[in-house]
Amino acid sequence: MQELPKELAARRIDRPVPLREHVYQAMQELIISRRLAPGQHLVESELAQMLGVSRQPVREALQWLNNEGWVDLRPGYGAFVHQPTPDEADELLAVRSLLESESARLAALHADEEGIARLRDLNKQGLEAVAADDVDTAVALNAAVHRCVTELSGNKVLLDFATQVDRRVRWYYTPIARQRGKASWQEHAMLIDAIEKRDADAAAQIMKEHTERTRKSYLEQRDTEGEQEQVIELPARRRRRTPAKG
Repeated sequence: MQELPKELAARRIDRPVPLREHVYQAMQELIISRRLAPGQHLVESELAQMLGVSRQPVREALQWLNNEGWVDLRPGYGAFVHQPTPDEADELLAVRSLLESESARLAALHADEEGIARLRDLNKQGLEAVAADDVDTAVALNAAVHRCVTELSGNKVLLDFATQVDRRVRWYYTPIARQRGKASWQEHAMLIDAIEKRDADAAAQIMKEHTERTRKSYLEQRDTEGEQEQVIELPARRRRRTPAKG
C-alpha cells in the first residue's frame, strides 16, 4: 500500500465545529420551531445577546441562512425570517409526498421486527405528546416517524433526499401540529400496520394520503390567516454615519 506524502499525512481534520456553525444550527432551530416567526426582523445585537456570542458569528450565520433560504437579507433594512409563499410550500410538500410514498412502499418490503417496534414506540410517544399538548415534542416525533420509515426502506438515496427536505417539512408542520393532532398519529398507526403486513401498495397509499392531508392543512391555514397577504412593516432604513469634519 502506497503511503501518503508526509505533507498530507501531517494534516489534521479533527477540528472543532466553528462557532458560526453552532450559531447557524441554533438560529435555524429557532426558525423551524417558529420562535423566530416568518417575517420577523432579526437584529444582530439581540441575537448575539440571546445566544451568548459576539455579533460576528451571528452575522456569518445570517449570511449562511440567507444562502439556504431561511432568512432574507434586505439592503438598508437588515435581516428577516423568510416568509414562505404558498407555491414554495406546495412544491416542497408535493415532492415530500412522492419521496415518502416510495419510502413506505419499500419499508413494507424490507422492514424487520425491530424497525416496526421502533415505529410503534415513536408513535406511542407522539400520541402522548399530543395528549400533553407538547407541540415541540410532537413535531420532533412526527419527523422521527417519517425518518424511521425512510431508513427502513433500505434506500440510501431516498434517505439523502428526505433528509434535505426534513427541516423544511418541520417548519411547515409546526403551525398545524395542533390542527392535525391525534388524527395524524392514527394515520401513522395505519401505516405501521400496513408495513407490518408487508402490504407495499397499501403502505404507499396511506403515506400518500397522510402527506396530502398535511399539505392541504398547511395551505388552508395560510389562507385562513391571510399570511400571504401580510405586509411586513419594515424598520427605518439604516443611515450610514458620515465622518465628522475636523
